[in-house]
Amino acid sequence: MPWSEVSVMDQRHECVRLALQEGANRRELCRRFNISPDVGYKWLARWQAGDRELADRSRRPHAMPKRSEAAVEVEVLAVRDKHPAWGARKIAHCLKRGGQTVPVPSTVHQILCRNGRVKPSENAPPNPGHRFEKEAPNLLWQMDFKGHLPLADGTRCHPLTIVDDHSRYVLCLKACADEQRLTVQNHLSTTFRCYGLPEAFYTDNGSPWGDTSGIRWTGLKVWLLKLGVRVVHARPCHPQARGKNERFHRTLKAEVFAMRRFRTLPEVQRAFDAWRPVYNLERPHQGLDMQVPADRFRPSARPMPARVPNVEYDSGEIVRRVSSTRPYISFKGRFWKVPQAFARERLAIRPLVRDGHYGIFFASWQVASIDLTNGQPVSDVSEQVSAMSPD
Repeated sequence: MPWSEVSVMDQRHECVRLALQEGANRRELCRRFNISPDVGYKWLARWQAGDRELADRSRRPHAMPKRSEAAVEVEVLAVRDKHPAWGARKIAHCLKRGGQTVPVPSTVHQILCRNGRVKPSENAPPNPGHRFEKEAPNLLWQMDFKGHLPLADGTRCHPLTIVDDHSRYVLCLKACADEQRLTVQNHLSTTFRCYGLPEAFYTDNGSPWGDTSGIRWTGLKVWLLKLGVRVVHARPCHPQARGKNERFHRTLKAEVFAMRRFRTLPEVQRAFDAWRPVYNLERPHQGLDMQVPADRFRPSARPMPARVPNVEYDSGEIVRRVSSTRPYISFKGRFWKVPQAFARERLAIRPLVRDGHYGIFFASWQVASIDLTNGQPVSDVSEQVSAMSPD
């Protein structure tokens, strides 16, 4: 150090007084007091400017262009504290949308790091993968259960989620007690009455919209087909094909379930009802160029009918009704097995190209086939499973 730690202030004062004497050799004084001429002249200038203390001053710069103003930091931290799972891009876009002073996302991230809200490693870029997106809302809705979650009262919550593929708009977010068909069907009816009917659903192969046999004809699927809604199944063991729903589930976990422990299903539903408008109307979505889902969504032009229509066939067709107790239809003096999901439904039998071969149809959907040439029983027709992008 240039000054001895003993009587530092006294040495400064002495050096300055001697330097002010007439004819003083100031550079020699600096050498004797073991300081550089620059330091000596600095103390002399401060003394002449009226500073008689000559105490150490803060080395903090007068201006810090790379450091945000306190008011900006307060705004950034307020948004982060309200939405603890939001990152820098979403916070910056939220402030911009509100007409506030907006730093760039990298500055927002520095503010979050500086105030202990995130760790620098959390800024690692995601690994991009192959993605598809429908060109308009309501062409495809993705539906799934987000696994079951234990509650404090000993029960379990099965969150049912429905997300529009084009806009990422969350159409349904329900805390269910089970994953049964009637539970899903009731929530779908409510959703359809509010937003209209989609063209198709994209689901996995689990119950209640699929089964483990590979046939995938279920009562829920038959109900949807009668409403004119197709069901497209993703390839088994390929959750990335349903990336939008999987990504939404991670967001749901981070922004709802990670924040608190829930006791009952009604408590979970209240949290869902409070958070869904935030997700749809406020939360910027990076996959939408920082738009919110509501910017891209509009209700379907296809309303939910007051009554589910029955399937109609041409007058000249061979039509059979499936028994409510045994899944068979009669044809050519024999009984032919059909999927159980079509119990009490009317099916049409239509000839195929090859002689002696017939298809069993539900509206335009072939659900089974008949081969009269070898006397084999009916074979179920499984719907083709979609690859990465459902069409």
